Amino acid sequence: MSDVEYISGIETNSTLSQGQIFNNSQLRQIFKCSPQGGMRRSLQTNSLVIISNHLESIYDDRWVGDIFHYTGMGQKGDQSLIYAQNKTLAESDKNGVNVYLFEVERDKEYIYQGRVELSGNPYTDRQPDVDGNDREVIVFPLKLIDAEPLRFGKDIFEQSQKIREKKARKLSFDELKEKATRTRNIAGERKVESIQYERDPYVALFTKKRAKGICDLCAKEAPFTDKHGQPYLESHHIIWLSRNGEDSIENTVALCPNCHRKMHLLDLEDDKATLLARIKSSFGL
Repeated sequence: MSDVEYISGIETNSTLSQGQIFNNSQLRQIFKCSPQGGMRRSLQTNSLVIISNHLESIYDDRWVGDIFHYTGMGQKGDQSLIYAQNKTLAESDKNGVNVYLFEVERDKEYIYQGRVELSGNPYTDRQPDVDGNDREVIVFPLKLIDAEPLRFGKDIFEQSQKIREKKARKLSFDELKEKATRTRNIAGERKVESIQYERDPYVALFTKKRAKGICDLCAKEAPFTDKHGQPYLESHHIIWLSRNGEDSIENTVALCPNCHRKMHLLDLEDDKATLLARIKSSFGL
């Protein structure tokens, strides 16, 4: 998709194409906005540039279908719908401000998704703030105007997932548990060659550490250790994400490769019952 965008009602010489990659300096030059922050308001171009940094942000932004659930402004304490650019975005259906969405999947690369608009009313969610304290945030459901979400290259998606998983490995067991239990339970979707479910790395790694090297199905030790010296087990959702299963610690188990393949090939009810019982036992339920 390649369309000439209109900023402040004037046709620009620059063509913003979906999937085009910009650096921070270019964003500032095009939109006359601040070089910092995830919500950048420009009075000069009557625009609001929103940036979702999937590598560094504390916010839990994600696509679910064709709707992007974007967390508002404010890193400490409860967020307010009338605070700064939260108010601008909340009123963007009537204040005439053009809203542009960029995503960061690789360091310092801002990928242009397109102009967006509200697809429904903002809602509240519980997420940790920059200090790790639980708080209430504002989430804006957004949809692209006259476009479908960009299909990222498989290499970009996999690299982003590896970076997030690397960060998860640096956390202690207690830190992992805290993050894993605070997830929304709904896996984000990313269109690559096909829909890729954006599994939460904290849930996956917590589940493997909870298992302590023992397969949740056959109860045998992991067949080998990985390159980090950890017992090799694979995370599996008892109720598959493609069947609306939750991406949560109550629906995720650690399996040896043989049992994991068995579950995907056969998905036997007796095996699912065994896994559910193993989870209940692990949490003392």
